[in-house]
Amino acid sequence: MPHEFTTSYLKDSTDVLRLYKRLAERAMAQAPDEGLFASPDAESNSIAIIVKHLAGNMRSRWTDFLETDGEKPSRDRDGEFESPPATRAELMDDWESGWKCVFDTLAGLKEEDLGRTVHIRGEAHSVMQAIQRMVAHTSYHLGQVIYLAKQYAGQNWTAVTIPRGKSREFNSRVTSGKASQR
Repeated sequence: MPHEFTTSYLKDSTDVLRLYKRLAERAMAQAPDEGLFASPDAESNSIAIIVKHLAGNMRSRWTDFLETDGEKPSRDRDGEFESPPATRAELMDDWESGWKCVFDTLAGLKEEDLGRTVHIRGEAHSVMQAIQRMVAHTSYHLGQVIYLAKQYAGQNWTAVTIPRGKSREFNSRVTSGKASQR
């Protein structure tokens, strides 16, 4: 995705989140079903657990974003790391419900809201800080999802960004104006 020049923090943040969401979806689509639910070891999380955690975090943080604390009393954070959804379809439904909260809330914000105060676990954040916290937290976990999906896809893996060894080719397309959107 070529980056559009903008001075809108909201648009930039939304675009970056949409990009990372698409990258993770492309990665998860390549993982076999059993790979979504497998853990590398007893102390590691599966893709399904990471997605469940992200979705729970998103729903908690971004529901009634400007009015209530981002850590809702109904959230069971510890439970997010147990009993993942049973199927790919259920997992993707959970994924989409979390992202819907985020994107619906971001779409309703205005640039003048960025300095407003919101709370997460009782701690004051500007709206801009809360968005940045979301981008950082989500990117961290989506990197894990992509890494695990690549491991489970094995030889069937197709890069979700610029493939290894193709940077020069990509860069020459960029300088010639022929780069395609990712």
